[in-house]
Amino acid sequence: MPDKPLLWVGTARADLRKFPAAARRLGGFELRRVQQGFDPNDWRPMSSVGPGVREIRIRVGDAYRVFYVATFDEGVYVIHAFSKKARKTARRDIDVGRERFRALIAARKQKHGKEERH
Repeated sequence: MPDKPLLWVGTARADLRKFPAAARRLGGFELRRVQQGFDPNDWRPMSSVGPGVREIRIRVGDAYRVFYVATFDEGVYVIHAFSKKARKTARRDIDVGRERFRALIAARKQKHGKEERH
């Protein structure tokens, strides 16, 4: 099975590129695993953002996070990338992820005519 393409939502790609080099490299490695059908090494479900959304956890000095959803056939959607300052994920980051997930679902529904699965 070929790798799923990465499909970037909003500013997720630019935000990931702002990570320090080591965090960016590790984030890329983990996304590559997802493209190949594997789970990242450190992740958790983010049902508060949307069904099927997961969070990659990156710890390189500071903490960094990447929200993605890989349940759609056309690719892995990278929804949000950010640095984490506190133990609990900031409400702002949850809201950004949720808003982008809703926009993704709406765009897919418009393109495909119906909701497939997630």
